[in-house]
Amino acid sequence: MAFAYRKYLRMDYHQKIVSCFMGEFYFLSNFYPAKVEFEGITYPSVEHAYQSAKTLDISIRKQIAVLFTPLRAKNAGRGLTIRNDWDQIKLEVMEQCVRYKFTHHAFLGNKLLSTGNALIEEGNDWEDYFWGICDGRGENHLGKILIKIRSELRSKLSP
Repeated sequence: MAFAYRKYLRMDYHQKIVSCFMGEFYFLSNFYPAKVEFEGITYPSVEHAYQSAKTLDISIRKQIAVLFTPLRAKNAGRGLTIRNDWDQIKLEVMEQCVRYKFTHHAFLGNKLLSTGNALIEEGNDWEDYFWGICDGRGENHLGKILIKIRSELRSKLSP
């Protein structure tokens, strides 16, 4: 895997790193099929919900909600006229959608908890430095959101 070298660059050489949302960790992907409700509309995935939030037009949101795949939703999102406040709210929207996914689907919440204390990185090769990590660089906001939600789920289990 192209991202395997990253673990050797860490101070804690023993920390597990989830750096690819495929295979056993596909459930972490925004493309994973798990219904998400956002502002009164139910979407088939986080990706659908997130892309629809880029517009305030309810009819367009409903069109995105019925697209067959998350990739089609992502492509539709690229063609939208983006709402003026998008840069200010996109992190909050993503967190809300991801939180819904892992709190309303217990088996997914349990799978997220099963990652233990692993560092979660959305490793990618499509140069997404905002949501993930590419070539050892990036802000990894999606990974940070997943770690935050995992911590919240864990704290709910503690007496």
